[in-house]
Order: sequence, then structure tokens, then C-alpha cells
Amino acid sequence: MLLKTFFYRSFYIGLFMLLCCTAQAQGFLKVDGQKIVNDKDENLLLRSIGLGGWMIQEGYMLRLEGEGMQHKIKSKIEQLIGKQATDSFYHRWRKNHISRAEVDSLKAWGFNAIRLPMHFNLFTLPVDEEPVKGRHTWLKEGFQLVDSLLAWCKKAHIYLILDLHAAPGGQGNDLNIADRDASKPSLWESRENQLKTIALWEKIAQRYANEPWIGGYDLLNEPNCGFSLDPKDRNGIWEQHNEPLWDFLKEVATAVRKVDTRHLLIIEGNGWGNNYAGLPSIWDKNLCMSFHKYWNYNDQQSIKNILEARQRYNVPVWLGETGENSNVWFREAVALLEQNNIGWSWWPLKKMGVNNPLEVKVPADYGKVLSYWNGNGPKPTKAAAEKVFFQLAENVKLRNCLLHRDVLDALFRQVHSSETLPFINHKKSS
Repeated sequence: MLLKTFFYRSFYIGLFMLLCCTAQAQGFLKVDGQKIVNDKDENLLLRSIGLGGWMIQEGYMLRLEGEGMQHKIKSKIEQLIGKQATDSFYHRWRKNHISRAEVDSLKAWGFNAIRLPMHFNLFTLPVDEEPVKGRHTWLKEGFQLVDSLLAWCKKAHIYLILDLHAAPGGQGNDLNIADRDASKPSLWESRENQLKTIALWEKIAQRYANEPWIGGYDLLNEPNCGFSLDPKDRNGIWEQHNEPLWDFLKEVATAVRKVDTRHLLIIEGNGWGNNYAGLPSIWDKNLCMSFHKYWNYNDQQSIKNILEARQRYNVPVWLGETGENSNVWFREAVALLEQNNIGWSWWPLKKMGVNNPLEVKVPADYGKVLSYWNGNGPKPTKAAAEKVFFQLAENVKLRNCLLHRDVLDALFRQVHSSETLPFINHKKSS
């Protein structure tokens, strides 16, 4: 009852806020020196959350062990329930995962932006599946999903940042985050994959060029490739030059600017977004540098490199991903960032886990599926497995998730107050 009361209270507060907003469209975000500003030239801290798990699943979000690439997950599910039922599951998953209710709730809770991790295969075919070599087949589903989300964001007055999370071929040696198939050429090993990525961004930019509630284009999530082929640095943490990355991002930016001159461009360094070594210059007047922060201290030293980069290149910086930690860490991280005028994006909104705003409930008998996949139990029947996965698709709906108010409180209220407040009024029984 208390959870429902909190949810509906948040929803109606959000609805009230929407009704109080003016109907006039918000202007495009832009760069002003080391700040991101709105249409009134006011400094804007992007307080965002990432929709991890919606367009691209990662195994840990589903409590899987071992390989967690989405194509591996899908193959395992298909072996249990068949292709038709698997396609039905993924249709339900994407339909149920995000709705207007989530967007309105995010606004009410304090977020002003959403970062959308996109999988390229919802927008275009892989290069090895194109009927005509070198051509680009455009798929409707990805664009329709973005259109729906953008419509909800516009009504809620919340920015939508488009993030290419899984590029054609995959952008590094961390296979899970980009759903990479290591048996095929990566983004860096295939010019065809690069050209498809460039064409995809041009197509996206052309479609949304006049949408002010698109906050920006995050061109390539967490590149992590050791270009110098050092076996000790497969993810590019210590790469000194990064020429392939910078050259490619310039190509993408050039293609975007052919059709869209107004939207903010967001770039990420190598080594999961943090290695900016070798960046020669900033080639666009409306560009922001992003970094990612996981599992380190919340002190000035932990963000020293990105602060120095902000000063050196005279551009804004944005923490495009962080989270997966404790509430104390959350509060300290947000305080550190905002004291340094750095916006942030938490990760993720929902998964099977407690350290995020929404927890997806584990379906009954899901453990039996995991036991089978881990080699510790018998194979479930097709009917039993179907029931598990279709229930999982239902469980991702907002109304079926567990709301963790403590996480939200750590991200917002506790950053500005040391007062302790109970989430439940405890009364002694007589």
C-alpha cells in the first residue's frame, strides 16, 4: 500500500508539473564555453538516467553468468521456446519496458533527461545480412520506438539523449556492452561497419534535426579497443594516440552536420569513455566530452583528468554513465559532480537488482532456467520456459516493478540535506 501511495503521489505530482509547464517548445541545448546552456543561456545540469536493458540487454541485468551478449541470450531463449515465441517475447519486452508512465515519473522524481542506449540492429541490418553489399536497409522498429519515447519526453519536458550503445560490429573488446560477435569483424576492423554507422547517424540526425527535446547525440558509447594491439591493454585504457577513434568520430560528426547543425554532439574517449589521449582539437563548436565513472573514490582526484580536459579544450564535460553502487556512494558522487558543475546520467533505470530506482521482479521458476543454462539442472519444458519469459516481459512494466525510494532519495534530497528521514512510519503495537 505504501509503495502504491508513493507511486501515485509521484505520478500526480508529475502530472501537475506538466500542466503547469508552458506549451512553448524548449530551445536546443548548446555549448557556452565550459557550460551546457538552455535557450535562455542558463547553465543546465543534465540529471539523466539510462534506459539500459530496453533496446539492448546485458546478461548481468538478468542474473546470467558467463557470456552476456544479447545475441547469446536470444539464442539461449530460442533453444528453449523456439523462434516464434522468442520473437513474441522480445516484442513484449520492448513494448512493456518503457511507457509514458515511466517518463512522467522520472520527471516527478527530479530527472530532466533520459539517455537512450540504442542497438543498431533495430534501425538497420548488419552488413553481412544486407541484400545488396554496401547498401543500407532501414528498419522501422527502432525509429518507431524513439518516436514514441520522444513524444512522451516532449510532453513531460524532459530531454532525450540518443546514445549509440551497440554499433555495427561492436566498438571494443568488452563484448557484452555492444552485443559484439567476436567471430565477425569489429567496427574498427571493417570499413563497411564504419560506413553503416556513419549512415545510421546521418539518418537519425536527419529525422530529428528539428526536435529541440532531443538533448544531444552521444555518438559512440564506451569505445574500448587497444589499437596498438598490446595484449595487456585490449580495452585501450593506456592507448596514447587513439587516432582511429578521433578520425572516425570526426567522420560521424561531419555526416551529422550535413543534415543537422543545431544538436549537441557528445563524444567519449577510449578505455570505456575515459581515455582522451591524443585528442588533437575540438572540431565542432557545439560539442561536449563525456566520461564514465564506476567503482572509484568520490574525490577531486577521481575526476582530475576530466576537469583538466575541460579546461584544456574549453568544452563542457558530462558524466554519461555511473551507478551500480551503494546509496552512500550515490550521494557522494552527485555532490562531487554538481559542485564541479558536471551533469550526470545514472545507470540503469531498472534491472533485476536493488541499487537502481526500479527493480524487476524475478519470475517464478526463473531460477530453474538459470540452473539449466549454468549446467546445474534439467532442461525446462517449452511450456514452462514460455511461461517464465512471458512473465518476465510482464514484470518489466512500471506497475509491476519494485520502487526503491532510497535510491531516489540518495540521488536528490540527500545531496542537499544530512537530515535522516524514515520511509515508513513505524508504530509500536499496543
